[in-house]
Amino acid sequence: MNDEWVLVERRGAAGVITINRPDVHNAWGREQLLRVEKALDEFAVDPEVRAVILTGAGEKAFIAGGDIGDLESRRGIDHYNDMAEIIQRVFRRFETYDKVTIAAVNGLALGGGVEIMLCMDIRILGDHVRLGLPEINLGMMPGAGGTQRLLRQIPLCKAKELMFTGEWINAQEAVTLGIANRVVPKASVMDEALAFAEKMATKSPLALKLMKRAVLNGGDMSLSAGLAYEHSLIGLVFESEDMHEGCRAFLEKRPAQFKGR
Repeated sequence: MNDEWVLVERRGAAGVITINRPDVHNAWGREQLLRVEKALDEFAVDPEVRAVILTGAGEKAFIAGGDIGDLESRRGIDHYNDMAEIIQRVFRRFETYDKVTIAAVNGLALGGGVEIMLCMDIRILGDHVRLGLPEINLGMMPGAGGTQRLLRQIPLCKAKELMFTGEWINAQEAVTLGIANRVVPKASVMDEALAFAEKMATKSPLALKLMKRAVLNGGDMSLSAGLAYEHSLIGLVFESEDMHEGCRAFLEKRPAQFKGR
């Protein structure tokens, strides 16, 4: 793999992963996904990184999903054993990551680009962005979690419409549907993402990690089970140094210094 196809850097409190294949609208394949996975491993153990941003190079595309030429060459069981397992694993890693994840959607997001966005905690879209799940137009279907995550995030009838027709929507429609947080001017997407990462640096990383687990895991439970799960996690929070530091800082009228302990 060309190492320049995935750029990894730390910018302040943010670990930034950039898919750098603008000539093919930042489409990604097996090797790019493995490099992204490695970057997540690296940022996970870096205490200075408080949020991870995923974006695409250039101004035209965020991520346009899989490389069509590569996909056309694949066949069932080989694809399942190779690419499909990697996609599901890496996408789930973003979804369950202990640090805040941010999609800086700076251009066209199609197929896998939308599917990875659905895994992210925060989704910031440029006002020029268009999104879609066009797999049906290629005789395919979403295969990186789209059929499952979309129906859990928007009304079922709208999820079906987007997948069945393959039609695109704009950034504001994505916010209205509830699959994006905000729309910002095209030139401000990365600045907004970095600002959000810096905001996360002022919060307790331990509380954020446990809160993410409460939301993610509790969402698959009944209400009574979810409440019991939350009850157990808040007990851990009250044992933490961060919780007592936060309370002391409030009483002393000073900024808290959270350490994640």
